[in-house]
Amino acid sequence: MSSELYPSPRLDAITADWLRQRFAEGSSARAKDVQHLHQMTIPVAALRPAAVLVPLVLRPSGMTVLLTKRTAHLKDHAGQVSFPGGRCEPEDGSPIRTAIREAEEEVGLESRQIEVLGTLPDYDTGTGFHVVPVVALIHPPLNLKLDDFEVADVFEPPLSFILDRDNHQRHRVEARGKLREFWAMPWEDYYIWGATAGMLVSLYHYLYGPVGEIGE
Repeated sequence: MSSELYPSPRLDAITADWLRQRFAEGSSARAKDVQHLHQMTIPVAALRPAAVLVPLVLRPSGMTVLLTKRTAHLKDHAGQVSFPGGRCEPEDGSPIRTAIREAEEEVGLESRQIEVLGTLPDYDTGTGFHVVPVVALIHPPLNLKLDDFEVADVFEPPLSFILDRDNHQRHRVEARGKLREFWAMPWEDYYIWGATAGMLVSLYHYLYGPVGEIGE
């Protein structure tokens, strides 16, 4: 089915079938354009492989994105908003399995509730990770069980908020003598920024493309 027969819906009317179709199309051109924006100067071989789950929850009032707030004592990304995820282990066999395992361990999502749609372009982080973002539909009801060591809180901003370009803020800050840029999407009392916001911007461009204005 061509994309012309499957037009982009209003942000508040996105359906599971539309998302399934977009990922089934492959979106290869959009993926190629987005990928280079998140590659670091560090060689990939020097980065630690990781995967995260981008969970799109099918709520009656509209889809949401399940996000976590990490506990303050963690070594990496302490206190920040993030997706469920972590380092790839050899026994996982694939980044998709890593993302599902981590989601089960961190927030108690059950594998039977996770419908994987596909992956976004890999995302390299300044903290030394090469991340594969795995996008999935999550089928309620949810009976979340948080890993108290890693997860302080969970929350669900509407997908319509996340995919609204008016909410994509681009910031610049000088750190260690270099000017660095990052995305941010403040929502209620939560500050979504950095790699998490960057991957959500990738989701927007993956679904809607093209990406010529992503850096503006």
